Amino acid sequence: MIRTLFASASALVLATAASAQVVGFSQIGSESGWRAAETTVTNQEAEARGIQLQFSDAQQKQENQIAAVRSFIAQGVDAILLAPVVATGWDAVLEEAKEAEIPVVLLDRMVDSDPSLYLTAVGSDLVHEGEVAGQWLVDHVADQPCRVVELQGTTGSSPAIDRKTGFENAIKGHDNIEIVRSQTGNFTRAEGKTVMESFLQAENGGADICALYAHNDDMAVGAIQAIKEAGLKPGEDILVVSIDAVPDIFQAMAAGEANATVELTPNMAGPAFDALKAYWDNGTEPPKFIQTESKLYTQADDPQAEYDRRKDLGY
Repeated sequence: MIRTLFASASALVLATAASAQVVGFSQIGSESGWRAAETTVTNQEAEARGIQLQFSDAQQKQENQIAAVRSFIAQGVDAILLAPVVATGWDAVLEEAKEAEIPVVLLDRMVDSDPSLYLTAVGSDLVHEGEVAGQWLVDHVADQPCRVVELQGTTGSSPAIDRKTGFENAIKGHDNIEIVRSQTGNFTRAEGKTVMESFLQAENGGADICALYAHNDDMAVGAIQAIKEAGLKPGEDILVVSIDAVPDIFQAMAAGEANATVELTPNMAGPAFDALKAYWDNGTEPPKFIQTESKLYTQADDPQAEYDRRKDLGY
C-alpha cells in the first residue's frame, strides 16, 4: 500500500513537472535599480504561476541577447520574454522564433520590427512618460526662464528615443524652457554623475542650470551627487525630474534633493504571463501593446512611505 501511494505521488510530481511551461527570459542586464526589480518581480510572477523561467543576463550587449534567444529556441521553450537593449537588429532572430512557433513577448521596450514577429509588448507609453516629466517642469517653473540639461538613456534604445521625444513635446511652445545640453549617461549612476560633472563645468559651475531631466532615476541619483559635490543644493538650486520611481529617488525626494519622478512599474511579467496563458489555453491573440500606468510622484506624495513600500522589491 505504501509503495502504491509512493508510486502515485511520484507519478503526480513527474506529471506536474512535465506539464510546467518553460519560458526563456533575455534581460538586458542590471544597469539600474529598476532593471534589477524587474528581474526580481519576473521571477516572483513565474514562481507564483508554476512557470519554469530560464534567465539570461545580456550585460547590455545585443549580441548576447540574440545568442540567448537562439539558445532558447534550440531548447524548445514554450515562450520567450525579451527586454531588448536596442530597438533595431531583431528581424532575423525573431523570424527564427516565429518559424519555431515560439511566441515572443517584449517587456518594457519596443523593437523596430514587423509586429507579426512577436505576440505582444508590455510596457508603459514611453513618450507619455517624457510628456508627464516635461509637463511637471512646465507647471513648476511657470513663465520663469529655465535652462535644462538632459541625461539621455542608452543611445538607440526605445526609452532614450521616446522619453526625449515626450519631454520635448511637453515643453514645445514654452520658449522660457530650453534644453541647453544633452548627453547619454547609459542609464547608470556612475555615468550620470560623470556627465553631470561635465554639464556643471560647462554651465558656470551649475549657476546657469535651472533643471536636470534624466531618462531614469539612477542617472538622476548619480547627478545629484555631482551637484552636491559642486557645492549646490539639488532640488533647490537645480530642479531634478526623472523617470522610473525606484526607492532611492524617493529617499532623495524625502531629503529635498529631487523633485519629481514618473513611475515605470517593474511588473511587466504579470500582464505578459496572463497574455501567454490565454494564448496557450485557447489561442487568444492579445493586443499588440499592453500599456501600464505612468504615475507622477512629487515631494507632496510622502516619498518616505513610497521608499518603504518599494525597498524590498529587488531594486
